[in-house]
Amino acid sequence: MRKNLCLMLMLGVILGCKDGKSKKNEATETKDTVVAEAEAHQELYGNWVGEFVVDESTLEEGEGLPTTDYSPKINLTIKKITDRGNIFGQNVVKGNLRSFVGKLEENGADIRLLLDEPGDKKSDGRFEIKLNHDTLIGNWTAYDQGVKIKKRSFKLLKKQFAYNPNLMLKNQDGEDGTLVDWINEKRKEETDVDGDSTYTYIIQYYRSASPAVFTVNASKQKLTEKDLKNLKKLDLEIIRNTIFARHGYAFTKPSIRQFFEPVDWYVPISKDVTADLSPLEKDNIALLTRFEKYATDNYDTFGR
Repeated sequence: MRKNLCLMLMLGVILGCKDGKSKKNEATETKDTVVAEAEAHQELYGNWVGEFVVDESTLEEGEGLPTTDYSPKINLTIKKITDRGNIFGQNVVKGNLRSFVGKLEENGADIRLLLDEPGDKKSDGRFEIKLNHDTLIGNWTAYDQGVKIKKRSFKLLKKQFAYNPNLMLKNQDGEDGTLVDWINEKRKEETDVDGDSTYTYIIQYYRSASPAVFTVNASKQKLTEKDLKNLKKLDLEIIRNTIFARHGYAFTKPSIRQFFEPVDWYVPISKDVTADLSPLEKDNIALLTRFEKYATDNYDTFGR
C-alpha cells in the first residue's frame, strides 16, 4: 500500500512539472507572437498649426458671427501612425485639448486623413483632411449639428515647438506697436446737443498696453519692484503670460489669447507647464502677480 502511494505521489510531481513547463512554454510562445505594429509616415508627426475658420454657410440665417473666436489658432498634433493606417494624436483649439484617433487612406500620391474626437463633449467632431504638398487642408464638422458653429475649415503648416526664452511678443501687425484689449471694453453714455435736438450715444473705451511688453523679458531678466512700479495692469498681465506662451501653454481666456494667437512663434501644446518653468521665471511670476493686484489701467478710444 505504502509503495503504491509513493509511486502515485512521484507520478503526480512529474506530471505537475511537465504541466508547469508546458504552460510556461505556451506563455513564452504567445508573448513571442505578439508583435507591435510598425509605424509609418513619420514625416507627418508633429504639430500642424493654422487658423480654424468658421464656415459661414452653415450658420443659421440672421445669426451673428463670433467676433472673438471666428478664426482661433488650431494646433493639430499627430503622435503616431501605424503601418495599418491607424492615427493617434490630439488637437488644441481655444485652450481645449482633445484627443483623436483615425485612419490614413493612401491612394498612390494621394493621402487623406479621417480623424475623430471622442464624442463625449458637445463640441467634438470629425476632421477630414487632405495632404497637399506641405499643407494639411480640410474641414471639421461637429457631430451635434445643433451647436452654433457646425463646421470650420483650415490650412495647416508643420511647426515644431521649441522653448526659446528669447521670444518676444509682437502686435497684431507683427510689429512693436500698441496692443489693445478688445475684449474687456467699457461703455460710456454721452449726450450731445445740436440746436434744439439732443442726441445720446455710446462711446466704447479700451485699455492698451505700453511699449514695455515688447522689451521686458521675464524669462531672462530678474525683475525688481522698480521695473514694475510704473507699469499698467495690462502690461503686467501680458509680460507674465508671455512666460507661459513661450512654454506652449494653451490659454482658454479670449482676453489672453487675443495677444498670442496672432504671433507666429506661439504654439499651444499643453494645459500645464509648471514643471517646465525655470526658477527665475517662477520668481518673476510671483512678483508680477503681486503687482497686478494693485495696478490700474487707463482706458481710451480706438478705431477698429
